Amino acid sequence: MKKKLSVLISFFIMAILCSGCLVAESKYLAKVDETRKLTGELASLTEENTSLKNQIAAITGQKVELENILKSKTDDLSRSIVELREENRKLKEQLAELNKKSQEVQAASNTYQELLQEMKAEIAQGEITITELKGKLTMDVVDKILFASGEAGVKKEGLAVLKRVVDILKTVDDKNIRIEGHTDNVPITSRLARVYPTNWELAAARAINVARYLQEQGIDPVILSATAFGEYQPVADNATPEGRAKNRRIAIILLPRD
Repeated sequence: MKKKLSVLISFFIMAILCSGCLVAESKYLAKVDETRKLTGELASLTEENTSLKNQIAAITGQKVELENILKSKTDDLSRSIVELREENRKLKEQLAELNKKSQEVQAASNTYQELLQEMKAEIAQGEITITELKGKLTMDVVDKILFASGEAGVKKEGLAVLKRVVDILKTVDDKNIRIEGHTDNVPITSRLARVYPTNWELAAARAINVARYLQEQGIDPVILSATAFGEYQPVADNATPEGRAKNRRIAIILLPRD
């Protein structure tokens, strides 16, 4: 009897032990399965993390490239703007200069027309010639209108002619006025040679006397100058009396100011 009881107790204990083992194995297997799932999820997340990092790196690279391109384009545009501003500035200066020259040419043309009208009688007689070229206006006056033969002082009739010119020249405020003395190539002789040793001196004295008269009549001396060319810039052939007469002249020249 005792032996049977002992066997039953043994079987009961073994059953309990086996039941505990089954429970422990079930929990273990569940943990293993959970670990496997977590490991798979970790691998998936790691892969996703790596992919995201690669995408971020690629986008960062593109961003840097785009920023470099944008900076280059911005620098190019900035340079273009600077160049265009400089070009516009130069164009404005050129336009202003052209407008100024246009006004000067118009003023010179007006003066030219006024002189032509005022001196038409002398022009018709060949005593005065008036030319205009590239803003330079020249009025050549033969010496017999202004001076007695061999003299440098302007005679009364010459002063009357110059007075008519002065009234027009007073309206010109943007030109320099140069008075040039010219002669023929006939050497000065006899008593005149003591006063004017050569044609240089006679041409210079005549130019200075005309310039002085213009100043006395109110022309600003700052814009006046007198110079002598003597016989060295003829406009006609000195071999003929007619040519020599044309070469003996006073030139009143209107020039653009520097």
